[in-house]
Amino acid sequence: MLRMLTLSLVGLSALMLSVFENSDSGIFNELSYTVFKQAEAGTATEQPSMAKGIEPTTLPASAFKTIEWTDLMPKEDIDALLNPPSYITDAEDDSFEDQLSNQLQNAIATASDDRYQQALHSTRIIPEMDSQAIRIPGFIVPLEFDDEKKITQFFLVPYFGACIHVPPPPPNQIIFVNFPKGLKQGALYDPFWISGVLKTSLVENEMATAAYSIQMQSFEAYTE
Repeated sequence: MLRMLTLSLVGLSALMLSVFENSDSGIFNELSYTVFKQAEAGTATEQPSMAKGIEPTTLPASAFKTIEWTDLMPKEDIDALLNPPSYITDAEDDSFEDQLSNQLQNAIATASDDRYQQALHSTRIIPEMDSQAIRIPGFIVPLEFDDEKKITQFFLVPYFGACIHVPPPPPNQIIFVNFPKGLKQGALYDPFWISGVLKTSLVENEMATAAYSIQMQSFEAYTE
C-alpha cells in the first residue's frame, strides 16, 4: 500500500494524523499511511499506467530543488500544530467528551486568538519560495480536463484523499498546478513528482484554497 509522502518533520506528520482524527473535520480518518523518509532524487520510476511527461523548458532538471511540504509552512504554523489545544488532545474518540469537544472546537474555530485553528486554515506562505524552481512529491486532485480526458489543472496535496474523501489540508499545504498540455492519471492514489516554478499566489475554488501555484514543467510517477 502506498505510504504517505514525507514531511520534513516526522513528528508533525504523526501529530497531524492523531490530531485530525480527533477533530470534527475528519482529516485523515480514512488514512493509515506510515511516514517514511524522503526519497532521494532519481529514485522515482515510471509506472506502466503513466508515461513520463516533459514540457518544453529552458531550465535543466538540475535546476529544480527537491523540497518537503513543511518547507512551505511558516514555523509559527508548524509550532501551533505541534502544540494542539487541550480540547483536541484530551478528547477520546467517540466519547461524550469528544462530542462536546467537537462542539467547542466549532465555536472556537472562528476565534482570532486560536493559533491552532489559524494553522489549520492558514494561507501564510514563505515569501522566499516565490519564483523558486522546485520539485515536490504529492497526490493529484483533478480540477479540469481537456477533450482527451487529460488533467490540465489540479491541486497537489501531501496525502491521499485530501479534498475528496476528507477535508483539505491548510491552504499553505496545497499547490495549484497548471499544465495545459495535460497528463493522464492512472489512478487517484498514484503519487507524482512535480517540477516547476513556484508562485506565492492564492487560488480558490469550491473544493479548496491553495496558497501556492506552479506552472508545471515536468512530472514523473512516484512508486515505493
